Amino acid sequence: MTSTALSARGISKRFGSHQALDGVSIEVLPGACVVVLGASGCGKTTLLRVIAGLETPDTGEIWLGGTRVTDAGRNLVAPHERRIGFVFQDLALWPHLSVRQNLEFVLEAQRVPPAARTARVEEALRIVRIETLVDRHPHELSGGEQQRVALARSLVGEPRILLLDEPLSSLDPELRSTLRQELARLQHALKLTTVYVTHDREDASALADSIVEMRAGRIVSITEPKRQELR
Repeated sequence: MTSTALSARGISKRFGSHQALDGVSIEVLPGACVVVLGASGCGKTTLLRVIAGLETPDTGEIWLGGTRVTDAGRNLVAPHERRIGFVFQDLALWPHLSVRQNLEFVLEAQRVPPAARTARVEEALRIVRIETLVDRHPHELSGGEQQRVALARSLVGEPRILLLDEPLSSLDPELRSTLRQELARLQHALKLTTVYVTHDREDASALADSIVEMRAGRIVSITEPKRQELR
């Protein structure tokens, strides 16, 4: 039996009178990409935040590999110890830091020795094809370039799981299509376990090994589409 990289079991989360998650359970196999699909407000982002440890579930538990990291009402493993890369919808790049410094900040937090940081930064930038932008600041970059920096920053820490929250939603259709295919190629090449949140069915078709559709805090369907062939 293949062990799971990520298992969320019976996750519920309420904010005041709003039931954001209601008994959600998903499993993600190592190297797979699960796309969580649904309209705004259905609970997709809350699920990512619970997985990352940024929110605590009211009920249920989260397992990363063989380690239980979250129990009902408490985190057992702190967010920074979970080795999770997170690309936020608003990207959350630090505007006063250069591209290099945005990535180095992650490595400093992980206490990676200074001698190893340069190689790690250069490799992450090479993977997303923005090596020449290393000394620029976020305001000097296009929307697509900022997306790539956010992705590089999530990869530089060598995460075991990558979480992406609507990373392409602010881009025009042509650029969105280009980056969607690059994300699919990258995920396939790195065999990185990924949970990708979106409201866009084209994103799901291009990226998903499994599509989890949510509505009003609940899972309404799980399908395994034929993933588009990478060229």
